Amino acid sequence: MATKTKNLPVPQNTGFSLIANTDFNEMIADELDGLDMGFERIKIPAGGVTMFELPGEDDEPVTVKEFSAVILLQHPLFAYYKQKYTGGNNPPDCGSTDGVIGVGEPGGSCKQCPLNQFGSGENGSKACKNRRRLYVLREGELFPLLLSLPTGSLKGFKRYIKQQLAKGRKTNAVVTRFALKRATNAGGIAYSQATFAVDRVLTPEEYVVIVKMSEQVKLYAENIGLDAENTVIGDEEIDQEPAGGVEPLTGGK
Repeated sequence: MATKTKNLPVPQNTGFSLIANTDFNEMIADELDGLDMGFERIKIPAGGVTMFELPGEDDEPVTVKEFSAVILLQHPLFAYYKQKYTGGNNPPDCGSTDGVIGVGEPGGSCKQCPLNQFGSGENGSKACKNRRRLYVLREGELFPLLLSLPTGSLKGFKRYIKQQLAKGRKTNAVVTRFALKRATNAGGIAYSQATFAVDRVLTPEEYVVIVKMSEQVKLYAENIGLDAENTVIGDEEIDQEPAGGVEPLTGGK
C-alpha cells in the first residue's frame, strides 16, 4: 500500500529572512572592530527634485523615484548654527536628538528656546532647524540606511505616524513606501517633500525579527552625533517651512 505523504508547510523566504538569524551587534563587533561604524545615507536633493539618491555599490549614488523600507527607529534632530551652515561635518552650536533638551549654546529646554520658534530664522522659519532622523531597512539587506527628513516633510510624516497608531501599530510594523513631490515654501522656493504610504504590513514572524533589529540599532544610534549630519541640513531650499509652517514632532519612537 502506498504511503500517504503529508504536505509540510514551505517556509516563507521573505525579504527580511536575512536578518532572522543575524546578531547585528556580534556582526559589527567581528567585522568592524576598530572601524567607524556609521550608516550610509539616503539623500533628498534640493530644488524640488523628486528623485532620492541611494548609496550605490561603486560609490556612485543611485537615483530612484521611490523605495520601500521598514522604519527601524526614528527620532528628532534639532540643530542650531550661529553662523550660516555651509556643509561639512561641523557640529552645531546647539543640538538635540530628543527634541526636549538642547546640548551646547544656548542649550536647555527646546520647547522654551526662542531660537526654536517660528520667526527666529530667515523668512519666518526657525533659527534652530528641526528635522527627523530615520533608520530604515530595505528588504534583502542587513544594514540600515539613514534618512534625514527636512522640516518641510515633517507634517506629512506626523500624519503618517498617526494613521499607523490609529490602526494599533507602530511604524516598524509595516513596510513604508517613500516618494518625493515638489512643493513650494512661503518664500516661493521649490523644495523636495517626502511622502509616505504603507507598502504592506509585516507578518507576525517578520515583526518579531524587526523588533529585535530595532533594539540593536538603537544602541548604535545613541553614538551617532549631530556632527554626522552632513547631508543637506543647511540647504535653505528644503529646510524652510512650507506656507503656514509646521509644528515638528518631538520625542523618539
